[in-house]
Amino acid sequence: MQPNITVLITCKNELQHMPACLESVRPIADEILVADSGSRDGTLEFLREQADCRVIEREYVNAGNFKNWAIPQAKHEWILIVDADERITPALTQEIRNKLPGTRWDGFSLRRLNYFLGYPVRHGGWGRDQVIRLFRRDIGRYGEHTDHSEVTIPGNRLGQLLQRMPHFTCSSYDRYLEKMHRYAQQQAELWHRQGRKPSLTHLIGNGPMRFLRSYVAERGFLDGMPGLQIATLTAYYSFLKQSRLWALCHSRNP
Repeated sequence: MQPNITVLITCKNELQHMPACLESVRPIADEILVADSGSRDGTLEFLREQADCRVIEREYVNAGNFKNWAIPQAKHEWILIVDADERITPALTQEIRNKLPGTRWDGFSLRRLNYFLGYPVRHGGWGRDQVIRLFRRDIGRYGEHTDHSEVTIPGNRLGQLLQRMPHFTCSSYDRYLEKMHRYAQQQAELWHRQGRKPSLTHLIGNGPMRFLRSYVAERGFLDGMPGLQIATLTAYYSFLKQSRLWALCHSRNP
């Protein structure tokens, strides 16, 4: 018997992506649950015109906290988390339908095909990206410390899906840099609460080492100019986390 699936989409100001996202999830969804955290760009108005969408709203703390609030409100045992800038392909839909009946797993990890300004990225860290997005509603939960947290499945009872999920993670530099700065601040604050201290070695060395790892060791150069830019952004993100930790520990601002 085919288990029913709730597709959970979390969003804020995602009118640009929402029509294509909804179209991609409809073949797999027995319920579409959209959790919005304060859209002001017409996203909510668009969603309320969709007869097959159930919309819930709440203020945003961080991604893990927000998704953990939304997950228990799903109607079905199995839940598939999809961000508005992600798509579920027909091949992935079919693989999920084939894997779920009678499965012994409590969740599934899947690979993403990340896009940088419209270009697919197949190498570097972005090319190896995996996330847990399909899991039993009453079992999987996110860590609540940052926007970059992952689902935890007790006992690590995880299967693996082979088909990739397209992820249009960087459609403009403005939005991507805004997200990068938010992630860096959240990570620095987590380190600060844990008692971690900044160091000159990390401030100087982490950025260049991350560039070499992404561009050379992980063969990001094979992705051409997008690969070069991603490696540079990865290095910058590494520096940002260390510099923001330093600021939390040593800033003299009143």
